Amino acid sequence: MSVASVAVFCSARDGLDRGFVEAARAIGRGLAGAGVAVVYGGGGAGLMGEVADAALGAGGEVVGVIPRSMVEQERAHTGLDELIVVETM
Repeated sequence: MSVASVAVFCSARDGLDRGFVEAARAIGRGLAGAGVAVVYGGGGAGLMGEVADAALGAGGEVVGVIPRSMVEQERAHTGLDELIVVETM
């Protein structure tokens, strides 16, 4: 059985321990390298943003699912393959 996508849930807060940031980047690169799409909260900050950026940088597919209120606050990642905007969490 192959895995087409993995949902990632982690911190959306900046200023976290460097070790966590590096681990998040490694996860993003690893998933992209394995041909597994990342599905996550759609923001550009914190560990979620790091996973997304690393996956995108490694040529992976990244899909964000984000509440409209966060888009209106300009918190959505702007470089995703797909951004799905929902009404509520």
